[in-house]
Amino acid sequence: MAANPMQQFEVHRIGPEIKISGIDLSFTNSSLFMTISAVLITALLLFGTREKKLVPSKIQLMSEMLYNFIAKMISDTAGKKAKPYFPFIFSLFIFILFCNMIGMLPYSFTVTSHIIVTLTFAIFIFIGVTILGFVIHGFKYLKIFVPSGVPIVLLPIITIIEIISYLSRPVSLSVRLFANMMAGHTMLKVFGGFVISLGLIGGWLPLSFSVALTGLEILVAFLQAYVFAILTCIYLNDALNLHH
Repeated sequence: MAANPMQQFEVHRIGPEIKISGIDLSFTNSSLFMTISAVLITALLLFGTREKKLVPSKIQLMSEMLYNFIAKMISDTAGKKAKPYFPFIFSLFIFILFCNMIGMLPYSFTVTSHIIVTLTFAIFIFIGVTILGFVIHGFKYLKIFVPSGVPIVLLPIITIIEIISYLSRPVSLSVRLFANMMAGHTMLKVFGGFVISLGLIGGWLPLSFSVALTGLEILVAFLQAYVFAILTCIYLNDALNLHH
């Protein structure tokens, strides 16, 4: 019998149970793969920036490509004012990317397939950008809910729509990443189960689908990290420049 495709998303405690004031702070498989991602990112950046050679090594080249990619993305979407926030956007992108990619490995755990993880990122970004907007513009930041050039008759309805759209940012940002990663990994597990059930003779078709889906999931893993980061840049641009 094929394994339940949803079992791969179960969070398991590793080691002793740790509770503080009724809050479970135990180390889990999710914590483990977050730690692995952080260690690999640190190693990549340390080794990639340790020796700056004229002819870069593969690790240095990868580090520089990631740096230039995020720097250009911030410049194109949020402008020069957003340069001080480069470390945050870079850290956000590369951490989500590594969590997504590591989740593609057999017997691994996909951290970003859990809504609690992606929602925490999204809420943190939403609160931070909102505070930044009010710090820079004061109460003028509320103009973001009042688009210019709208007829007075339509202004109340448009304002309500803008408020709902603004407040829904954390939900849309988190659900997009969570849903894509969860759906893709579920499909891979389902087709993998078909391959095992049908055997070598009958399993060639689902196996070919699994190979194609794996390639697609690798692309989706990168795209979702990119979308999460670029939407953060767009929200940051609204707070810094207030175009409404």
